[in-house]
Amino acid sequence: MPEVRVGGRRWDVAAASNLLDALLGAGVAVPYSCRAGSCQACLVRCVAGEPHDAKPEALDAQRREQGWRLACQCSVVEPLQVEVFDPTRDAMPAQVQAVQWLSERVLHLRLQPQQPLRYRAGQHLLLCTADGIARPYSLACLPGEDADLGFHIDCGRPGAFCDAARQLQVGDSLHLGALSGAALHYDPDWQERPLWLLGAGTGLAPLWALLREALRQEHQGPIRVVHLASTGAEHYLADPLLALAERHSQLQVELIEAAAMPAFLAALRPPSRQTVALLCGGPETVEALSRRLYLAGLPRSQLLSDLFLPHA
Repeated sequence: MPEVRVGGRRWDVAAASNLLDALLGAGVAVPYSCRAGSCQACLVRCVAGEPHDAKPEALDAQRREQGWRLACQCSVVEPLQVEVFDPTRDAMPAQVQAVQWLSERVLHLRLQPQQPLRYRAGQHLLLCTADGIARPYSLACLPGEDADLGFHIDCGRPGAFCDAARQLQVGDSLHLGALSGAALHYDPDWQERPLWLLGAGTGLAPLWALLREALRQEHQGPIRVVHLASTGAEHYLADPLLALAERHSQLQVELIEAAAMPAFLAALRPPSRQTVALLCGGPETVEALSRRLYLAGLPRSQLLSDLFLPHA
């Protein structure tokens, strides 16, 4: 049985045990969220030994060279010594610049990092509290245009990070962990193509940034933005979206409530096979949209999606 060591603690685990489960089972506090290798909340650094990594591509080369691994994707196959990700040591500090409720459940959080952060529209960033609560959120900001990092946080359901976010005030500190996500992006080669941006709930956040990126790059084809929300009151960016549509003739904005979703899906057909569709939101909604567009003739290579997975 291989041995696992963390600090001064050591214990034996069954061969091929999941590393995250082994750590949690021993009472080691490791933040985690999706268990799918997407959120990157469960980072650990391998100091000695090497686990079997089922998803090595989930981390960038620099982090892997530094010994970082995602505990949820690793199994213990030999003696292993690890350090748990410590936000106060391993993450960049950021100060809260603004906290604004965009709707009854959506909180707009703006952060100023201690150092400039290089990012692209469509990516997501791990936000960490000093006491170890970590959760990834999509960036709703546009590099080169927005001074702060912006996030749309859905506080409609109980959650450790949501509970902490409700208490944040201007001047408070958070820490910024791993930056990831490349599925959603804007490609200048799409200039002439129809572009569809379909977001459910706060899945609108990265699409808001990508829409502004497309307009900044003077996208020539028609752009269709659809926001799916539980109620009309949760179309939290309705006013700025409609204001953009007034200024850009190629932009069409649709606000769809949950009750109208079946009819919307039934009528969903891309204007051409050249359409590029960017989808973001909960798995059920994104999968329903993807399936409908694929059956309507849109190639899978032109369906780019990012799923907001529930907390494990």
